[in-house]
Amino acid sequence: MRCWLKTEEMALEELMQRLNAVSQCADEIMHQDIIPLYAADIQDQLKKQFAYLSGGRGGDGCPVITFPDYPAFSEIPEKEFQNVLTYLTSIPSLRDAGIGFILVIDRRQDKWTSVKASILRIAASFPGNLQLVLVLRPTGFFHRALSDIAFKFGKDEFKMKVPIIMLGSVSELQGYIDKTQLTEDLGGTLDYCHNRWLSRRTAIEGFAQKVKQTAQILQSFGTELAETELPNDVQSTSSLLATHTEKKDKMKEDIRVAVEQGDDILGSITKPVTENPEYKLNQDQLDNQTTVERLLAQLHETETAFDEFWIKHQQKLEQCLRLRNFEQNFREVKAALDIVSERLSAFTDVGNSRSHVEHILKDLANFEEKSCETVAKARLLASEGDAFIQSNHYAVDSIIPKCTELHHLCDAFTTETERRRNHLNKSLELHDLLEKSMKWCDEGIYLLASQPVDKCQSQDGAESALQEIEKFLDTGAGNKIKELNKIYREYAHILNEDLKDHVQKVFQKQESMEEMFQKRQISLKKLAAKQTRPVQPVAPRPEAFVKSPCTSPGLQREYVPNSESSALRRVNYRRGKSEMTDLHQSRGGSTMDDEENLAVLRQHVINELIETERAYVEELLCVLEGYAAEMDNPLMAHLISPELQNKKDILFGNMEEIYHFHNRIFLRELENYVEYPELVGRCFLDQMEDFQIYEKYCQNKPRSESLWRQFSDSVFFQECQRKLDHKLSLDSYLLKPVQRITKYQLLLKEMLKYSKNCEGAEDLQEALTSILGILKAVNDSMHQIAITGYDGNLNELGKLLMQGSFNVWTDHKKGHAKVKDLARFKPMQRHLFLHEKAVLFCKKREENGEGYEKAPSYSYKHSLNMAAVGITENVKGDAKKFEIWYNAREEVYIIQAPTPEVKTTWVNEIRKVLTSQLQACREASQHRTLEQTQSLPLPLPASSCASPSRNHIRNTKKMEEKKADLTSLEGCVTTVAPKYPEKGKGWAKPSHSLDASEENDGWSSAEEPLNSSDAEEEGGGGGGEMKLTPGKYTVVTDYEKGVSEEFTVKSGDLVQLIREGEDGLWYVKNLSTGREGWIPANNVLMLIGNSKSAQSLSSSESGTASSTLSTSSSCSDSCNVSSTSFSDIKG
Repeated sequence: MRCWLKTEEMALEELMQRLNAVSQCADEIMHQDIIPLYAADIQDQLKKQFAYLSGGRGGDGCPVITFPDYPAFSEIPEKEFQNVLTYLTSIPSLRDAGIGFILVIDRRQDKWTSVKASILRIAASFPGNLQLVLVLRPTGFFHRALSDIAFKFGKDEFKMKVPIIMLGSVSELQGYIDKTQLTEDLGGTLDYCHNRWLSRRTAIEGFAQKVKQTAQILQSFGTELAETELPNDVQSTSSLLATHTEKKDKMKEDIRVAVEQGDDILGSITKPVTENPEYKLNQDQLDNQTTVERLLAQLHETETAFDEFWIKHQQKLEQCLRLRNFEQNFREVKAALDIVSERLSAFTDVGNSRSHVEHILKDLANFEEKSCETVAKARLLASEGDAFIQSNHYAVDSIIPKCTELHHLCDAFTTETERRRNHLNKSLELHDLLEKSMKWCDEGIYLLASQPVDKCQSQDGAESALQEIEKFLDTGAGNKIKELNKIYREYAHILNEDLKDHVQKVFQKQESMEEMFQKRQISLKKLAAKQTRPVQPVAPRPEAFVKSPCTSPGLQREYVPNSESSALRRVNYRRGKSEMTDLHQSRGGSTMDDEENLAVLRQHVINELIETERAYVEELLCVLEGYAAEMDNPLMAHLISPELQNKKDILFGNMEEIYHFHNRIFLRELENYVEYPELVGRCFLDQMEDFQIYEKYCQNKPRSESLWRQFSDSVFFQECQRKLDHKLSLDSYLLKPVQRITKYQLLLKEMLKYSKNCEGAEDLQEALTSILGILKAVNDSMHQIAITGYDGNLNELGKLLMQGSFNVWTDHKKGHAKVKDLARFKPMQRHLFLHEKAVLFCKKREENGEGYEKAPSYSYKHSLNMAAVGITENVKGDAKKFEIWYNAREEVYIIQAPTPEVKTTWVNEIRKVLTSQLQACREASQHRTLEQTQSLPLPLPASSCASPSRNHIRNTKKMEEKKADLTSLEGCVTTVAPKYPEKGKGWAKPSHSLDASEENDGWSSAEEPLNSSDAEEEGGGGGGEMKLTPGKYTVVTDYEKGVSEEFTVKSGDLVQLIREGEDGLWYVKNLSTGREGWIPANNVLMLIGNSKSAQSLSSSESGTASSTLSTSSSCSDSCNVSSTSFSDIKG
């Protein structure tokens, strides 16, 4: 840096010296150092032409100055006169001016007095040396004579040190000065134009000034460049270089213009010679030519000096700019290296399986590939810095440390990457060894499990099995772990706690397997020993086994020994043992082998479950990192079409949520059951709620697949697939969650198959049922989202319980909106959706398309509120049909299922919904009735002999019995109607007989409950049904129908049953209010259920009424009113 500054100072000093010399030389050329006067300054005075320098020369080269005839010569101001003479005498060269000037004074047209005055004025004011003065005297006779006499006698008056010669004619003048050196007005041939001369002199002097100014400007510019402080950033340095370059270009342009100006002047001087080679320039022209040529030489010298200085200055600026770029790139590259080094430091995981390690190695390779660009930039930058050092950059002291640091960081990154790769390769090697050992163990366990017990009972079979075992054990040399400590030493640098535990578990498994082989070998060797007599092997009878739960593979079931197998064991296992003990052990070998086989199979299932779970988690992670994350990568944004942007949530759904659940929770929980596979059902049950996330994923799958089909050819997906080195495209991996959730039930079935007598069998069965339930819910939800045309919110209908396609016939009793509803001989194809609060009828429409777009949609037709629905379970003539009826059979839908089993499933599910609604409403109603009964005693008829207090106690007791019966009914209602008629409901009293309940299978939730269709067809209910008879009765409960036409009764009113009509209706008169009307028989039974005049309907001995169950659509309201109105009143 110091060397550079010194060099720059020397360059500036040299430039200043050369430019100063140019300025001085220009002044010398123009004689401005002696007389600083320019033609432009006195141009008006020179134009008067009272004196001029024609360029002529005397015999010895003396310059000739001519004073032409100028009448107003005496009127010229002295200052102007002095300026003109001074300027004219400064034009010739110093050598010529030193010889002296010849003055030619032309006064041929003047008077002598004027001549005398002119000579005296010239003699007094002439600034140069004079060699000769030639005067052309007046041509008039008188003035001529007078001049001769006056000059002869008054010569001393002329104060000149040179001779003054009076000439009478131009011919005499030519005797002193050659004709060629005289202008035409003096009889000579010299070509002279005063205006041309004045213009040329002005141009030459202007050019000289231009040369001098250029040198001065370049001096200032050079000083400015040298004194400019170098910036510290790239932008400012680039701006400074551009500014200085712009100024330099302007200077060069000025110099070019000046050179053109000088060339033009020189061309105009030499133009006559160019046009006429015989033309000879006069001395004055030759002097002008020499002057211009010298000025041009000085100008070229100025340009050369500046160019040399600029090259050095530009080199300094460019080096500064490269340095600033180097420093900026260094900062960026160092930051990038720090980032990649930090990311590299995150590769601390050595993997928990071979596939995991391979995935990490692939990630490391991808990371290294992406980081190669950064490292390459760093190395290139370091090479660039080395080049600066080699080229003697002025900032070498600053560059060397940065280059050293870059080399160090690159080498450190490469070394650390290689170290990480070596660790992972070592981990891969270890996992290969572990997997070989585990595979060998699994094959060994499978071998033990696959050896038939019966065949091993014979000597040949035992020897054959023994050979198989020995042959298998020989394969363990290259597969099993030999020394655990050696493994610890060899892989100490990668063994973390988890991996160490894994190694220990594998080694323990290997030891356990070898121990099992040893036991089997001992057993087989005993069986292979020669027997004294042939023995018929007897398989153990099933009843000989005592089943006990298995808590782990090490626990076997006990058995009752059979004496018939005593001949199978001839060797005593231990001294002092009795023969019975030997027989017991011999017989128990078969049972132990069975349990070992089951344990091996369970272990196979749990291993498959865990390994496939690990692979599943890794595949999800691969998709999320390789596809989903790349959609947010700015470097990949140019590959994503605008229509695909911001569609990640649609394409991948909640896959990230699924991944986190399996990676953080489920996989870790599964690994805890590797030693106790029969208990894995508890793991599924503990996490069952989390599996609901698959429903959301599956519901989004149609949208995801549709989006994939639109953009499956996208360059983005192809690039991601190439980076991941996947053979299958993304859609195959998007299907993985759907495949996985269906895989669990298969594995659970397998595990349950081999764990039927173990401790966790119940949990396995429950887990299997739950998983199947989730699959059903997922399947149902996939159909539900395909429903179109429903105005409401499907979520408000409650949980979707069932869905399926049926043949449907309709039968409406009260009016028809359409003619086609009058009769339907052909069934409608309808897809039914059973929710907790409604059943939806939809028309299935097949769609054209691919994948999920080919899935059907369901056009909504109508729905039935479950609060007003009843069912008839059996329809005569077809075991696959059942009825759903609405509003007391005003609307009846005959449903034909595909199979009787489907029908049974739907009927049971609908029954559960109706029962749950009935139960909830009944409990609320009975609770309110009980409160009313306790607060107000019921009115009694006049014939009653019981006291009010006794009636009150009896009624209270009955209400408590009702409540108890309802409580006992919870969860077990099948086709039995409510035990008591409750307020606001038309429930008929059922029989306690199971036979009666089996005969009656009609279920209702209509607002006006009627007997079931089955009851009508079969002639009524059971044999214990109460028969209504005309008479007077006391109302025991309130009832309100809530329609415009009211028949209101209150508790305690006296009503009279007059006669029975059609359709199970009774004509009733309220004796308290006088109103009359038709009332359904079921409602009558409810109203008079506690009346003394009728058969008691509240005792346990009463028979069955209608078998119809119903819940009112307004049961919640009816539980809060005190009066009842009936709408179905006829007459």
